[in-house]
Amino acid sequence: MPFLEVQHLTKDFGGLRANSDIAFTVEQGELVGLIGPNGAGKTTLFNCISGLHPVTSGQIIFDGEDITKLKAHEVARRGLARTFQVYSAAGDLTVKENIMVGCFMRTRSRSRAKARASEILKDLNIDDLSDYLVTELPVSAQKRVTMATAIGSDPKFLLLDEVAAGLNPNEIEGIMASIKHVHDDMGITVMLIEHVMELVMKISHRVIVLDYGEKIAEGDPEAISKDPRVIKAYLGERYVREHGVRSADSTE
Repeated sequence: MPFLEVQHLTKDFGGLRANSDIAFTVEQGELVGLIGPNGAGKTTLFNCISGLHPVTSGQIIFDGEDITKLKAHEVARRGLARTFQVYSAAGDLTVKENIMVGCFMRTRSRSRAKARASEILKDLNIDDLSDYLVTELPVSAQKRVTMATAIGSDPKFLLLDEVAAGLNPNEIEGIMASIKHVHDDMGITVMLIEHVMELVMKISHRVIVLDYGEKIAEGDPEAISKDPRVIKAYLGERYVREHGVRSADSTE
């Protein structure tokens, strides 16, 4: 049985269809990329999976349970956590205190939450940021903190929404290493939305592509980078030229 199964998910906002009949599975232990142009419905899909938006139709099965109609906090309690494109941290809380908010999903004890937050800070190599306000940090550090806060809820499955957005190449390498650590060493299944193709193509086992709210392709990174539908809808000829990619329908 798949760890996550999305069955024919459709999400309408009035007369706008943001997701249309989307279906895919994620196995436990996978690292799956979700890509597509702006407005393709990627974040809406994450919002539906994580319980922030009710689906119009379809079904979401997580770890053998139908979570389609559960609220966000109920989904989180079952071990599915997520980050957001913009991290809305409490301005009067420190980094450690923000991570503790995530930890309170699993414990009511302040001392236990504090101890767990300290462990996560060390595990992600950001314990030197512990006493800073999140709003005082540069974007790259805030990205690490949002991951740490999500990990505080002790997830089995983590949805990452554009954690590399706005970062320079060195910072992208750093966040890539953090994602691999979360996946490889902490044993958390990961699905990520990302526009930084160098990151997605390097670390994803599989890539799913959305366009205009529909799934147009799915496969390993190499196959996706050669798919003419993906090149036309998203990657573009410049990506093909810069990375020496030959389209799957090209001829010698």
